[in-house]
Amino acid sequence: MVGSMTVSVNSTPPVDLYANGTVHHAELLPASDDDHGGIIVDMKEPMDPDIFHARLRASLSLWGQQGKKGIWIKLPIAMVNLVETAVKKGFQYHHAEPNYLMLVYWIPDTPSTIPANASHRVCVGAIVLNDKREVLVVQEKSGIFQGKGVWKIPTGVVDEGEEIFMAAVREVKEETAIDTEFLEILAFRQWHKSFFEKSDLVFLCMLRPLSFDIQKQELEIEAAQWMPFEEYAAQPVAQNHELFTYIIDLCLAKVDRDYIGFSPQPLRPTLNDQISYLYSNARDLNQSSSADRQ
Repeated sequence: MVGSMTVSVNSTPPVDLYANGTVHHAELLPASDDDHGGIIVDMKEPMDPDIFHARLRASLSLWGQQGKKGIWIKLPIAMVNLVETAVKKGFQYHHAEPNYLMLVYWIPDTPSTIPANASHRVCVGAIVLNDKREVLVVQEKSGIFQGKGVWKIPTGVVDEGEEIFMAAVREVKEETAIDTEFLEILAFRQWHKSFFEKSDLVFLCMLRPLSFDIQKQELEIEAAQWMPFEEYAAQPVAQNHELFTYIIDLCLAKVDRDYIGFSPQPLRPTLNDQISYLYSNARDLNQSSSADRQ
């Protein structure tokens, strides 16, 4: 015997749909307009798959009559039982997060202009040089250089909602316990098909050390030390790995010549009250602005 269960259904006012000269009284899915002529369905409460199917069919019919384009359905993980129903109606996977997945459908008989899922992961590499011309380096317990005796700069992935300069400071702190001050982005690299078919944007950053006593992270780091720059540059991998070569050249250009990278300039808060940053060559930009004012 199956026990009874109360299913909570989002309440949306029914509408009259017209098809083949007949009026149909139909309940719709809870939805709101987006900024691009589409619809966002944000499912909040459980719904029986049969009820969901009927409301989805009625909703798509109405939205088609209204000239809507892209239809987004945001499903909490607890409601994955509705995925099959939506897919059978033509919806496709767009992206997933820890607590929901997003499905999408293009109504018009025209090429879809729905943007693809995010294609890049953002990473940082931190170049930390002290006054003794020593570079902060680590050996990792995992990754492509595991067990090969290669000394490399601290690296890591930028967290969601984290600024690039903050990520560089955090990664150095986590891996070595060294406090730093962010100076500049010296260069960046775009690398495709690196992480589950995604692309990487790797920003090489220059930081100034504020402390010097190393305490390596036990989980990920095999060893860490301050290494004379010439010794770091003389590693065999530095002669055979082109990115290492560029890191060496960037260090020399920064320390011995007048190379200027990009530093973060705070911008006024946006509509959602968040401060954003523009990375630019602040020195030359300020000189140009001063010249214009004179």
